[in-house]
Amino acid sequence: MFFILSPGVDPLKDVEKHGFVADLTPCSLPGKKLGYTFNHRNLHNVSLGQGQEVVAEQALDVAAREGHWVILQNIHLVAKWLSSLEKRLEQHSQGSHQDFRVFLSAEPAPCPESHIIPQGILQSAIKVTSEAPTGMRANLHKALDNFSQDTLEMCSQEKEFRSILFALCYFHAVVAERRKFGAQGWNRPYPFSTGDLTISVNVLHNYLQASSKVPYDDLRYLVGEIMYGGHITDDWDRRLCKTYLEEFIKPEMMEGELCLAPGFPLPGNMDYNGYHQYIDDALPAESPHLYGLHPNAEIGFLTQRSEQLLRTVLELQPRHCSTGPGAAGTQEEMVQALLEEMLEKLTEEFNMAELLARVEERTPYAVVALQECERMNALTAELRRSLAELELGLKGMVSMNKLQSADCALSPQGELTMTSDMETLQSCLFLGTVPESWVRRSYPSTASLGSWFADLLARISELEAWTRDFSLPSTLWLGGLFNPQALLTAVMQTTARKNKWPLDKMTLQCDVTKKSREDFASAPREGAYVHGLFMEGARWDAQAGTITEARLKELTPAMPVVFIRAIPDEKQDTRGLYPCPLYKTRQRGPTYVWTFNLKTKEKPSKWVLAGVALLLQI
Repeated sequence: MFFILSPGVDPLKDVEKHGFVADLTPCSLPGKKLGYTFNHRNLHNVSLGQGQEVVAEQALDVAAREGHWVILQNIHLVAKWLSSLEKRLEQHSQGSHQDFRVFLSAEPAPCPESHIIPQGILQSAIKVTSEAPTGMRANLHKALDNFSQDTLEMCSQEKEFRSILFALCYFHAVVAERRKFGAQGWNRPYPFSTGDLTISVNVLHNYLQASSKVPYDDLRYLVGEIMYGGHITDDWDRRLCKTYLEEFIKPEMMEGELCLAPGFPLPGNMDYNGYHQYIDDALPAESPHLYGLHPNAEIGFLTQRSEQLLRTVLELQPRHCSTGPGAAGTQEEMVQALLEEMLEKLTEEFNMAELLARVEERTPYAVVALQECERMNALTAELRRSLAELELGLKGMVSMNKLQSADCALSPQGELTMTSDMETLQSCLFLGTVPESWVRRSYPSTASLGSWFADLLARISELEAWTRDFSLPSTLWLGGLFNPQALLTAVMQTTARKNKWPLDKMTLQCDVTKKSREDFASAPREGAYVHGLFMEGARWDAQAGTITEARLKELTPAMPVVFIRAIPDEKQDTRGLYPCPLYKTRQRGPTYVWTFNLKTKEKPSKWVLAGVALLLQI
């Protein structure tokens, strides 16, 4: 039996339960106790991926001989061993004990190229998957289904236990379903499971039984930092998890003053069925508000789903089709026209020797400019090389078709035969995606090929203007840099040198102006003006000078010019500020750049739950 895993699903408990009380063969009686348990040593569980292949082979041999059950988890982590597993299973399929069973689990492959499970295993196994419920109502019901009326009655502090248990169920439903909002929901996907919830409730029970007072701080720490936090690898996601618990588990919950979501108060003391009925009756309709997000988050989620669908349809269309009147032409003709246009628009590389000779003083800003030129040269050189190579390859295809011969690798005209790299580049140009060889030398970007190339030309133009005399531009396009962190560090270095301050005792202060790029004629005396920032999850109110609710259908409103300057740590006042992460793209996560403290009249927790961040590209 092959379990195809989905986020938050662990089939181990189900296999344990079936092994003890129900046979999987059709002829068995319902409820028959089979006695397959770990304690009886006839149920073997091996989690692969940590050098456990030999242990797995030994368990399979013993189980086949004795009629035991074997669970092999995460077989996708041992790609090289899978062929051996396939042969061993085939050997044991004949002459083994009739009660011998094997249970496998693996995560689904992210793309067709990543399929590594041997065909023999897939064909001989029963495939099972359990999709997580969708929507807050289904998730909340499922979270509550892990308990019973007996669970609600097992604690002496009944009111406190039931209230916090329901709040934990809501918390679990929120963190599990928030995944669908992508990076605005969580920077990285996490495998939160019902085991995290049940263990948290056990901890709650033990604490309440041992103390007359509710240890709110201890509970929040154990749940947020250990039970659920043990999965979390991103500091900003850890902040989000902590903020949820601070909003859901606090003394106000015992006074009937706590709302888990707008229009959904924490229920009072009810029985088990009453809680299920309360969810059906009181929970508002599904919307991002239930997760603390702005309604625009759903637009972004649905847009991303649509783009994935359309991209798949595009990949399925025929590449080689006969052309009729008005047709766009074959794939080769379309790619040929595109690469000629790109080669024509691509400018010459920066002359680094000339630039170095022109630099009068190697200031931190000048160093940043030179480093950016070097990175840009590496990228544009790869573009020019690969496009020119593909152009010769396409010409070689035409010549070969005419000559009906493929015996030579290089024709007299200097044309090339097509290689796998050329074919990959050709496919990317046809589908409008950025080739992998370009991505490796590029800056992070989620844009399609056309937008990406236009953005590249704009970046080159900005660098050309900056390197004419190496004076800092009146406003800098921060998102136009390969390494924006270098520019922000240069601001601190320049100020530290000027004022003789220790660099490790300084921080950046972010003041949002009320002006646009065109309103500035010169750079500031200290620091730098930067433009090209966008906000996701909220918007900037230029008149009030604070973060405020986003307008509907404005997913990423532009920010005014931001004044960045360096100050000593002790002079920073963090009151009334929201520490806002700055990312290069909407993928967030690994594209983190810096933290800008922005003024807010609302509680910062509101913007944490809304996933508010600044972006350099949209």
